[in-house]
Amino acid sequence: MYLRKKTYVKNWDFMTPEQKHQVTVKKAGKKHKFIKSERISEITESIGYWRKANHIHKWFVDHVQNGVDDCGEYLVEHSQLQELLDTCILVRDNSTLVDGLVKNGATYTPGLELKWNLEPGKTIKDAFVAHELLPTQSGFFFGGTDYDQYYYQDVLDTIKILEEELNTKDEKGNQTGEVYYQSSW
Repeated sequence: MYLRKKTYVKNWDFMTPEQKHQVTVKKAGKKHKFIKSERISEITESIGYWRKANHIHKWFVDHVQNGVDDCGEYLVEHSQLQELLDTCILVRDNSTLVDGLVKNGATYTPGLELKWNLEPGKTIKDAFVAHELLPTQSGFFFGGTDYDQYYYQDVLDTIKILEEELNTKDEKGNQTGEVYYQSSW
């Protein structure tokens, strides 16, 4: 699961020197010999990455991708990033971790019976808010669906990613670049 920001940096003849970008790509401290700086028109930054955070993925599918889960690349408006941030903060603030058992993989026994490997960990005491605002989703390669320490850590990681991005503004106070979400299974 990837969150990327694309910033347009193409220089045009009509631009003043103050408006122009200067981009240089180096390899081993030397200008890269196969990339021509004057032809660079866009910079792509990786600003977020998750693995098996199915609740975060479900939020993007439901709120950005119009319910279509096709591994496509989707433009995410800054207002949508703020909405996800607000949702994650509400989940964080209404979740208390307590001692419990968490799933850590599974074992297939003879006859192909699935047995969860349980270990001591933390679970969310009352997951009502989490379940209502940021529900988990099962599926192939989607990770666990329990409201536990792993779910909670994905929420915290998402808050950090989104706060950093939403605080990145230009000299006029505007958000910079365009943000895109894409999953890959």
